[in-house]
Amino acid sequence: MPRTLDGQITMEKTPSYFVTKETPSRLCAMNCSTKLIVVVRDPVTRAVSDYTQTLTKTPGLPSFQRLAFKNSSSGAVDASWSAVRIGLYAQHLENWLRHFPLSSFLFVSGERLVSDPAGEVGRVQDFLGLKRIVGDKHFYFNRTKGFPCLKKPEGSSRPRCLGKSKGRTHPPISSEVLHKLRDFYRPFNLRFYQMSGQDFGWD
Repeated sequence: MPRTLDGQITMEKTPSYFVTKETPSRLCAMNCSTKLIVVVRDPVTRAVSDYTQTLTKTPGLPSFQRLAFKNSSSGAVDASWSAVRIGLYAQHLENWLRHFPLSSFLFVSGERLVSDPAGEVGRVQDFLGLKRIVGDKHFYFNRTKGFPCLKKPEGSSRPRCLGKSKGRTHPPISSEVLHKLRDFYRPFNLRFYQMSGQDFGWD
């Protein structure tokens, strides 16, 4: 980590932190006062998005259904598949709460980050004890990408939008498969709502 001076906040982003078992103890060993920001989204949508991204890199990948279920006849979800396992937010949070209090966390809604980016970024600024400088005027919605973009200051370069890896069209997946996944995640989602004190409305 870079040296942080008085009046500065150092931020570091690694998506795998939240789902890696050893991370909480290692991070606490460094600094148990660290503030933790976790962006979460509907785990079903997240799993499909994860698969879509992997599919672009590995065109010969088996179908989503074959990877998501242990076998097609039983319909049992394969929670060992990383695309499914990552969405078990309650299990991951339980691991973190052994080392950090809930007050150390801010859970950001991935859905609201798209529909109301200024509102969610405002929550982040509050959580970090910062003055609310970034607001509605700093965002505009890019209809081509389907995501908001961050405007740059006047006279600077083009707005900052999400890269090519975001906003891809998802492959067709049957409603039956999605329904089974929603049934699988429901108890984990409800547990996560209780633990985090937030209802993300994924059901």
